[in-house]
Amino acid sequence: MPKDKPSKAMRWYRVDLHLHTAASREYEEPDVTYLQMLEVAEEQELDIIAFTDHNSVAGYASMQRQIEALELLERLGRLNPSEKEMLEEYRRLLRKILVLPGFEFTATLGFHILGIFSEKTPVRLLEHLLLELRVPPDKLDEGSTEVGATTDVLTAYRVVDAAGGLVIAAHVNSAHGVAMRGFGYGGQTKIAYTQDPHLHALETTDLETKGRRTIAAFYNGSKPEYPRRMHCIQGSDAHRLRADPLDRNKLGIGDRATEILLPEPTFEAIKAVFLGDDFTRTRPYRRAQAPFDYVEAARAQGPNIVQSFHDSMERKGGHLRAILCDVVAFANTKGGTIFVGVGPNLKTPPKGVDAPEQAIATLLTEIKRAITPPLEVDADVLKSRGRNIIRLNVPEGDDPPYALEGTRIYIRQESETSEAVRDEIVQLVKEALGPQIAPPEAVEAHEVAHRIEPPKTGVEIIETVEREGTLYHTMKDLRNGNVVRDVTRTSARKLWQYAIVEKETNPVTEDKVTWRGDIGLWKSYRRAGRTRYDFVQRGANGTLHVYYGVTEEGVHGEWREFMKGE
Repeated sequence: MPKDKPSKAMRWYRVDLHLHTAASREYEEPDVTYLQMLEVAEEQELDIIAFTDHNSVAGYASMQRQIEALELLERLGRLNPSEKEMLEEYRRLLRKILVLPGFEFTATLGFHILGIFSEKTPVRLLEHLLLELRVPPDKLDEGSTEVGATTDVLTAYRVVDAAGGLVIAAHVNSAHGVAMRGFGYGGQTKIAYTQDPHLHALETTDLETKGRRTIAAFYNGSKPEYPRRMHCIQGSDAHRLRADPLDRNKLGIGDRATEILLPEPTFEAIKAVFLGDDFTRTRPYRRAQAPFDYVEAARAQGPNIVQSFHDSMERKGGHLRAILCDVVAFANTKGGTIFVGVGPNLKTPPKGVDAPEQAIATLLTEIKRAITPPLEVDADVLKSRGRNIIRLNVPEGDDPPYALEGTRIYIRQESETSEAVRDEIVQLVKEALGPQIAPPEAVEAHEVAHRIEPPKTGVEIIETVEREGTLYHTMKDLRNGNVVRDVTRTSARKLWQYAIVEKETNPVTEDKVTWRGDIGLWKSYRRAGRTRYDFVQRGANGTLHVYYGVTEEGVHGEWREFMKGE
């Protein structure tokens, strides 16, 4: 879907899409009024909020009925002074704050899902929707998390989406979240629960945390098993007006809010952001604090298959060309983000970019001139440690292969941009044309069904032949399955070269592998600040499959047992 391009008319709106009311059974202050909630939302400088009671829209409906009753008394000329003051306060606040109806649905196995709708949506329609989700009729007004056997997660996503709602997986990394750790359901189920096309966003409690283990970092599109990049937001999940001073986990209205860059404060504008692929239009909102530093958060994740860093864009020294190579590589791979004016090392202060608007014009001109076919790249300026940093957002191209200066074709392999070799170019062309051609016989013969699926990153050498004294290797990329033939030690890129040198000079000795059944760890090592693993797997007829340079993103299932204690 094409990006919604931010214009000068857009601004950041403060949003809290996960608020409970006294209509939720677990609400801690049952005497709180809806007017009080709006007043606190105003204090917290919120522009848009959503009432999301447990399996109910009773709170939102109750506020509507109260306002309608006051308006009826006004038309009849029967308002007393206190009622008149209340109605005027409602009107004043509702001119400032958009209140959206919604609910927090409890799906099968207890997973929580937010369904949020336009303020134009009739309450009756939402109640009918909850009945369709198998919430018992006698529990529609209870506001309870316990409603018996309802529909499953994927059905709930589909039903709420079909009704025009915004579908958000609630607090995914904590209790009742679809991505919480330690819950005993299969990997394929977890993938489906977080990558389903009817799911629009993930709500996480660690949006402001830096590092590779956060939800935003995990679902940034760099994981082979989770290729869809997800919009991540935060919400207060408030069950009280203000935070409990004795319990930091009990938040109040607006204590964990999100800012969204919108042309106007409407439900439709919010949904358009989550249906689009511009991931720069949401950020955690910090009241009376320094703005969230996107660059620092990105540096904490480090270079990977969807982001890179460049200290400089000077022509001298090849810096500008390196940026253009990355643009081509991202367009040919998964898309990604390029930060210019800063390196990946958090300990090194960013250099920044002087005259950033002029620099952006130069970059976009060079991209237009040097890259074919035409590619639309967005650019903006961020602040980090007081320096101007350029952010280039490169889409995954829809007309590969993309080339620099007409002939140079690059791809992204983990954190490395490399010039594509013949087999990779052929693969790009095949993908652009559609159905795949059958693999070469050597590759087909190598494909063996394993009880445990191989890792999802790294490289495997699947065949080696000697011709005139030189060893030629066939390499398989474990992330995407691409196969490249006739690779030598001198022609190999970094990871391939490592694998080839290891195979030629330090071959795997079976009795020195740390085995767990038919899978094993040969060794682990550090490279570019990250731990990598060389794994081994027994195949048919005792054949050993060696997987070199596997990163944490590619370690799944039973392979993860080798990471415990590290």
